Amino acid sequence: MSILWEKSAGWRWLVRRTRDSKPFFFTFAALCGVVPGVIGYGVMQLTSSRNEQLEARLRSTARPETTMMGQVNRERLAEFLGELQRKEDTNDRYVAALRGETLTRKRYERIQPINGQPTQENVKATSKENSNATTQETAKAK
Repeated sequence: MSILWEKSAGWRWLVRRTRDSKPFFFTFAALCGVVPGVIGYGVMQLTSSRNEQLEARLRSTARPETTMMGQVNRERLAEFLGELQRKEDTNDRYVAALRGETLTRKRYERIQPINGQPTQENVKATSKENSNATTQETAKAK
């Protein structure tokens, strides 16, 4: 595959010009970023619909599962953004996900195992394990 551009006079000219001329290099790099960006923006504008009637019809004919999942996703996003706003530590989310656990909707009981019912002892033990895991990950990173 590399034979296609190693033997190509156009490719060799481009490499030589970008190597020898910084202005040409920056112009070429900008064009490689800007042109696809402009084309992508144009395609998105042409294909996106801001037709309110179409959106209303699609929302009214949505299946119940789709509507329910949209509601659940909005609730989860609101909960996560609220935690970020309150500057709560959210690292335990990732640790819980790796262990196959999930968040609860009960206040002060953030994590519960999927298989069993949470108790205060489980929540405290999980919090302790999460802090130990975070400490170990920090130590490994150093």
